[in-house]
Amino acid sequence: MGKTLQDKKNAVAEIQQSLSTAQLMFIVNYSGLTVAEISDLRNRLRPKGAVCTVSKNTLMNIAIQGDERWQPVSEILKGDSAFVIVQDDLGGAIKAYQEFQKVTKKTEMRGGVMEGKLLKEADLKAIADLPSKEQLIAQIAGAINGVATQLAVGINEVPSGLARAIQQISEKEEAA
Repeated sequence: MGKTLQDKKNAVAEIQQSLSTAQLMFIVNYSGLTVAEISDLRNRLRPKGAVCTVSKNTLMNIAIQGDERWQPVSEILKGDSAFVIVQDDLGGAIKAYQEFQKVTKKTEMRGGVMEGKLLKEADLKAIADLPSKEQLIAQIAGAINGVATQLAVGINEVPSGLARAIQQISEKEEAA
């Protein structure tokens, strides 16, 4: 027996709730995956701050109605769709999916949406290639540390240079 109207309304509300805090959503054709494989994909995505939802395209269309951030998704809604909704680690979630795809070879990424823009598979791969948030923080910290070190050496050099100049002047006066 199919879902009741209330079940469908609840599913739409859950999707809307997930999308309200999401930064990115991409769509995967999950045709041919077993329940165990979908569970494996979900387990890989969870640590990256992402959820994989399998829903009817019609329910997703209803969930995104009136929301300009997610409206472009309607262009790629077709066939069996699993929706990966990413809250935190954009690149990490895409990499987790790519690792899963290498193992199963059964799925394909159709595209996604971020900030109201439709993304193709190549765009999503480019996001995955970006350094992670932790790597960027480490690079910034290293750059700040380098500047601080150079500043400290420069500040320390002023009194040392002054002391050498005074010593040279006193040596010249003693020689004269």
